[in-house]
This record gives sequence, structure tokens and C-alpha cells, in this order.
Amino acid sequence: MAVHPNLDPELRAGVEAFPMPPGDLSAVFADLPGQRAQMNAMVAAAPPPDTRISIENRLVPGPDGAPDLRLRIYQPEERGEGRPALYWIHGGGMIMGMPEMDDHSMIDYVERLGLVVVSVDYRLAPEHPHPAPVEDCYAGLAWTVKNAAELGIDVSRVAVGGASAGGGLAAGTVLLARDRGGPEVAFQLLVCPMLDDRNETPSSHEFAEAVVWDRAANLFGWSALLGDRAGTSDVPPYAAPARAGDLSGLPPAFVDVGELEVFRDECFDYALRLARAGVSTEFHLYPGAFHGFDIMVPDAALSVRARQAREAALKRAFGI
Repeated sequence: MAVHPNLDPELRAGVEAFPMPPGDLSAVFADLPGQRAQMNAMVAAAPPPDTRISIENRLVPGPDGAPDLRLRIYQPEERGEGRPALYWIHGGGMIMGMPEMDDHSMIDYVERLGLVVVSVDYRLAPEHPHPAPVEDCYAGLAWTVKNAAELGIDVSRVAVGGASAGGGLAAGTVLLARDRGGPEVAFQLLVCPMLDDRNETPSSHEFAEAVVWDRAANLFGWSALLGDRAGTSDVPPYAAPARAGDLSGLPPAFVDVGELEVFRDECFDYALRLARAGVSTEFHLYPGAFHGFDIMVPDAALSVRARQAREAALKRAFGI
């Protein structure tokens, strides 16, 4: 894979030091069950997180007619009342992933900000196409707000967030909450979100080669979620939030994205449309950054800045 000339030097060094060159996801697409099993085995073999906060897995009712839903709940060591909460949705291109992959980040939020975090283990495509993933996310949010008192959560300070596919699902969940009259969401934290199935933006064409998630991968992910409907007029905004015609009445938003990724233009467009719809919006475009840069090269100065910006946005949203 050719190295983009705009790639941040620290990120480039991190990529070059990676034991396996990132970018080729053909093995993942060819054997999703095997790749998921490998990920599950790695999670099971990992030592427990080094933290004193409480981490609990709980099964709660899923959407009507669907299986129970697993929520991973992170709470401060000292239990309290009226804490802000982050309802989190993991990434994975709609086809992979689990809450445990974000343990480190969620633990950081709890330890540093005193939040309660609830992370949802939604069903994955293609076995479970739209609307299963977003309906799972909405059901988990509804349960979280309904059980806020038990969890020590202030219902007026609940944010919905996610990264990549999880960021797109977060935006879709917030749209559902608006259109269904609840639950009330105070803030949306959209980290490099996957928003648009049409793949028509300049950046979606530009990054036929990319460090982590290229055009072919994105086409595969959307096809897994939507099947033959991907890219047609028959796609609802809850599946692809960029399709939403009306973004008014949504909670304040934070959107970020890297310069060197497929999602760049759709994230910029969504942030601009939110602002034009009267939604208070903060947007960050990280120069020389690829998709998931802060996870792959966490010690780079750009990665540190990105995490600090997200944390600062949550502090402002929650008044802490």
C-alpha cells in the first residue's frame, strides 16, 4: 500500500512498526465467523482490566420479538447518585466487534470523569441486517434510562456515543429517540462515524487504498447491513443518518474524523448540516490522520489531542 504524503510522521512511524501491515481486510471478509471467533478468543485470553471500577455484564430485554441484549456497565468504585452517563456503541464496520474492545477507553472515561458507561453488544450484519443493529442500540438506551435510578444516573445527562460503525449507529439511535419521543438524549459523541451508504463523496472515492478502512471495506460493510438496498433510494435515515432530511431538534453534537479516510467528507457534511439545523456542533478534522489512528498509535501527539478533545466535550456537555 502506498503511503499518503500527508500522513502524520508519528502515525507513519507507528504504522511502519506494526507487526502486520494494516489495510488488507480481505481475510476478514472471506471468513467473518472465523475472524469473530479469533477475536472472542483473544478477549477471553486477555487479563482482566487493571482497574478498581465495577464492570458488570447484564442481559436486558431486546427489541420486541428479538433476543435479550447484553449491556456492559462500567461504574465508579464509589457508587453515587445523579451521575452523568455515556451510552456507548462499539465500532467494527457493522460486521465485527464487541463492547470489550473498548474497555480501556470506557474505563478512562469512568475514572477521569466519574461517569457511568453502558456499552451495548448489538447484533451484527450480515446475519442481522438493518434494522436489527440500531433497534438493539435503541432498546439498550431505553433500558438504561428506565433504570437510571438503579444505576445512579441523572436522566437529564445521558450522552449517546460511538466510534466508526458505532458512531453511525449512535447518530441513528439519536434520530430514533427524537422521532419516537424519547428517551431524552443530552449530547451525541460521534467519533469518525460511518454515516452514508451511498459512497459518493470525493473522500469515499479517494481512499481506494487506506491504512485501515478503504472504499472496498466500506462497500462491504454497507452491503452487509443493507443488502441490495445499499446505495438506492430505499434506505432510511436510521440506517444511514446522512440520509436524514431534517436534523433539527437533535441534541448538541461532537463529530471528529481523520483527513485520510473514507468517512472524511460525510462527517464534515453531517456536522455542517447539524449546525445549519440549529444544533450546537463541534467538529474536528485531524490532519494527516487515518481511520482509528488514536487506537492504532495511541501515544502519538495527534492521538492524545483527539482523546483530550472528546473528554473536554463530555465535560462541557455534562457541566463537570
